Order: sequence, then C-alpha cells, then structure tokens
Amino acid sequence: MEFTIPAYVERVLDKLKENGFSAYIVGGSVRDMLLGKTPSDYDVATDALPGEIEELFGEYKTIQVGKKFGTIVVVQKEGNIEVTTFRQDGEYIDGRRPEEVFFSKNLKDDLSRRDFTINAMAYNKETGIIDYFNGAEDLKYNIIKTVGKPEDRFKEDYLRIIRAVRFATQLGFTIEENTLNACKLYSKYLSNISMERIQEEFFKIMTSDKPSLGIRLLKDIGALEVFLPELMEAVGFNQRNPHHENDVFDHTLCVIDRVEPILHLRLAALFHDIGKPHTLTIDEEGVGHFYGHDKLGAKMSKAILKRLKASNEIIDKVSLLIDRHMTQHANLKAKGLKRLLARMGEEEIFTLLKLQKADRSCSNRNAKIDDLIEREEKIKEIIERKEPYSTKHLAINGDDLIKLGYNEGRIIGEILNYLLKRVLEDPDLNEKEKLIQIAKEQFKMSEKWIVKSF
Repeated sequence: MEFTIPAYVERVLDKLKENGFSAYIVGGSVRDMLLGKTPSDYDVATDALPGEIEELFGEYKTIQVGKKFGTIVVVQKEGNIEVTTFRQDGEYIDGRRPEEVFFSKNLKDDLSRRDFTINAMAYNKETGIIDYFNGAEDLKYNIIKTVGKPEDRFKEDYLRIIRAVRFATQLGFTIEENTLNACKLYSKYLSNISMERIQEEFFKIMTSDKPSLGIRLLKDIGALEVFLPELMEAVGFNQRNPHHENDVFDHTLCVIDRVEPILHLRLAALFHDIGKPHTLTIDEEGVGHFYGHDKLGAKMSKAILKRLKASNEIIDKVSLLIDRHMTQHANLKAKGLKRLLARMGEEEIFTLLKLQKADRSCSNRNAKIDDLIEREEKIKEIIERKEPYSTKHLAINGDDLIKLGYNEGRIIGEILNYLLKRVLEDPDLNEKEKLIQIAKEQFKMSEKWIVKSF
C-alpha cells in the first residue's frame, strides 16, 4: 500500500534516508491515512540521534521541544514536523513519565512503547506499513487495544485511560475487553494526573461527533467519579415531572449530542442541569420542580471549569448560557427579547437558542420548539432592523450628558439605563433631542449631579 505524502514531509524523510538513516512516518498519521483521512500533522521517527537531526537540518529552523526525549521540530513554511529518535522508556515511577529515556536503533523498540495498537504503526514508501502489533486489523474491526498488557501501559501513564475513551469516542470504536477492564481497575489513579492534561483529552471528547459515547464510557470505568463527581449525582436522578421522560444524566447526554461541536456550547449542555439534584422540590400533586437550578448550575459550572483549568472566556460563556437557559419558558415580548439580547450579545443569543432547542427536544417525545424558532426569527428581525436594545445604541451617550452639565460617575449610567428603558418601550423616542428632554425632566439638576448650571 502506498500513500500520498505531502512534499514537505517527504523532504524530511528523504534527507534522513540520503544520509544513511532510517526514517518513518509513525503514530496517528499512519492511522489516519489507513482510515482514508488526511492527517492534521505528521510525526517522523528515525534512528538518527537528536544532535544528528539538528546538524542535518541546519538550513532550517529547528526547535528543541524535547531534545532529552529525542524530539526535534523541523520548521517549514508548509508545516512543522516532529522528528524523534527511536527510543525505549525507562521505569515509570509516577504514572506520568519515564525516569529516563534510552535511544535505540530499533524501530520495534520505539513502537512497542506506544499506547494503542492503532497508534503503533510506521510507514515509508520503501517498506510500506510496518505493523508489529496488528494495529491495522484492530483498525479494521474498530477496536481500541493497548500495545502489550494494558496494566503495563496504564501504569506508565494513567492519562492513557482517558485517551482510550477519547479514541473510542472520536472513531466510534469499542475498547477491547482486557483494556476496558484495566481502565476500570486503574481509573482511580487519574487523580495523579494534572488537570491540564485531563482537560485536553476531555475537551476532545466533548467536541467529537457523539460525545455521549465518551461521557457514558467515563462513567462506566469510574473516571467521572475522579474528575467530575458532580455529574455522577445526575445518574439515575428521577425528575418526577411529566415533561421529562429521562433521568437527568440521560437527558444531558441527549442534549450534548444535539448541539453543535462548539466547545463552550457542549460544556453548557453538559452542565445545564447539574443543579437539579440540589434543587428538587415536590408539590402537593407529587410533581418535581427545580426552582433556581439554572442559577445554581451556573455557579457550579464556574467551580468545575476552574478546577479543570479552563480559560476565563470559556468559564464566562458557559456560566452565562446556563444562567439564561430557562428563559426558554418565559413569554418574552419585544422588550424582553431586547433585554436578553443586550445580556447575551448578538452571537451568543443564537448559541443560547441552540442550547434551548436541544434541551426542549430532549425533554420528551412530544416536545415542540415552534416558539423558540419563532423567537429566533424575532431576534433576527431586531438585529436586521437595527432596533436599539443596549445603551450603546442610544442616540445620546455619556459625553453628551456631561456636556449638559451632569457630573461624571454613577448618575451617567443611571440616566442612560433609564433612557434605554423608555426607548425599549417606544423605539421612536431614540432621537437625541427627545432623549435630552427626557433626561432633563426625569433627572432634575441638583448640586449632587451637576458641575455647572444650564
């Protein structure tokens, strides 16, 4: 079998081979090519030592990303190539990294230290595919299986447990029985792994085609209990409400699959009902209600995402979506829609609607989203017509008020907010002279508010 390799990758392979070294494309790039996908990047393994790699590629910019581990990055305009010396790992002490690395002249040594069989293949045009561990067969039968004993591979790096789930989710594969059992046995040791590393794999699961597969797997192997225990409280939690057919966990899995693979939207879908187990009340008819679960969920999501080392931008966007997701049940007129639009912004208002439509459609088989579709159209009309919905859209601003004689400070904001309230009620008032007159009438000049008299 022969693959089409980009010219900038071939240059690296050819340079190494011309100078007497072995060189292969390895890992995920081989896996992706066998799947008929174009790899996002290409890694090269060679028997050349790091110093020899740097010398050979002296005409290029090189980066010592992990020179002591044998990796040199060769920078080219078309893309960077990680070139790594064949290696064997020493003993793993902390379940994260080897104590030392030994360079090797043997490709099999290098491939035998990799995590899963589908990632342990090599390729070049002269030799074709080298597959010591039957990775191509596992790829054919949709199996995630460790190279060698799963206990050994997971003890080397417990993050591989989540990586197994991630690959199974992204590819739609099944984790082989012995590998799965080892995942269950060692998942408790994920507490030894940094949250940054867990977050990277977890976010890849969340943006896969069907993230529910990964979340359910993480639950089944005990990983959720380690880094997302709050979500475990949703498992089997009966909502006791005729509008909800599933428990909170299964409802959540439905919602995350139905929204687009936008990270903060998927995370908001995952955590939107996380406050429900803490807010259940039962009315006289035995029906469950969850008053305030949106506010509590927003607060909980902030704490969880902070623990996961998410960016402040992600944390703010997710918590805002959760905080506002119950507005789907409010009978908002034009004024209310404009206030919501002002709070969310022109981009996130539609993200919120995506969450709300998925939330509603996953509640029960008879659920309708016609009103949300109608709301979406009304919001589009407000934006297209450039109808004012924020103080920045007023025909008057803070500088205008200061020129009228009002002091800088809180009073400026109070006046603008009052004027916005009036404009939301009657858009025809949004003219400068009209707003000046309203301001003068409502906020009479006093020594507290003015610098000078009219």
